[in-house]
Amino acid sequence: MDAGLSVYGHSADPFSLTGGIVLNIQWYPGHMTKAKRAMKEDIRLIDLIIELVDARAPLASRNPDIDELGKGKARLILLNKSDLAEERWNAAWSGWFQEKGFYVMEVNSRSGNGLKRIGSVVADACREKLERDRRRGILNRPVRAMVVGIPNVGKSTFINSFAGKACTKTGNKPGVTKGNQWIRLNKTLELLDTPGILWPKFEDQKVGLLLAMLGSINDEILNREELAAELLKLMKIRYPEAIKERYGMPSAEDFMKEENTDSAAMLEKVAEVRSCLMKGGEFDLAKAAGIVIDDFRSGRLGRITLEVPEEKEAEKTGKAAAK
Repeated sequence: MDAGLSVYGHSADPFSLTGGIVLNIQWYPGHMTKAKRAMKEDIRLIDLIIELVDARAPLASRNPDIDELGKGKARLILLNKSDLAEERWNAAWSGWFQEKGFYVMEVNSRSGNGLKRIGSVVADACREKLERDRRRGILNRPVRAMVVGIPNVGKSTFINSFAGKACTKTGNKPGVTKGNQWIRLNKTLELLDTPGILWPKFEDQKVGLLLAMLGSINDEILNREELAAELLKLMKIRYPEAIKERYGMPSAEDFMKEENTDSAAMLEKVAEVRSCLMKGGEFDLAKAAGIVIDDFRSGRLGRITLEVPEEKEAEKTGKAAAK
């Protein structure tokens, strides 16, 4: 499959092209308030913030509170799950974050790809701190780094892979890590693992929708059929060849012209192709929705990037002009 057939660069907002967002998503469990409070207390103890984001949606998967929390601290952004996103957009996002003063790396915590370079990047990011320690005669004091990120972005998997052993619990559901935990990796680096936290309200429902697609929102509070339908809408515009190949749908050119092929019909098509049937021969749309969501999250639809720097800058300019 050629993931390069995505149609980025369209001047219109892809979400508005798909007919608007039908889901109103908010999820902020009580433990997140406690976790945020603990992070504020611990921030004075750390030298560096290592922030994991999902490479498929790097801005949507960033908690905006982290920038305020981390003022004055060295910053390292890890584009995690970079193997699931398009290479060209990984490179574009790396450049975008670097221009804003962050150190950036593309990593795959599950495979360990990119993790060997982290030590040297951490040393570079904390060079001033290390030199200041040396001038004061303080030797061998480890860099203390706080690992942050939204739920299910892969923090625990990253720490375990980086450490080479199981230090934290992992899972494919958001909210596995509940409290802060210090982990001494070696003489030069200590990590503070923190729970994944969101923010109390998504002002932009596009963000909530993308996070739901990525698996950072508890699936149990979602209407998975509507979520799968929204994902198919987005894929129709951005990666039509991917859904054609995976589910046997029409060619990209014909698909874009079919006015009657709405998201509900697309989900029914998936149910038909995958033989998702209930008693009486009706389509089992819940099962089909699960297939679509799992195919996206696991990478079986190919390398997919859901947002790109140019679009986010255009949105920002548009919002500023509207004020």
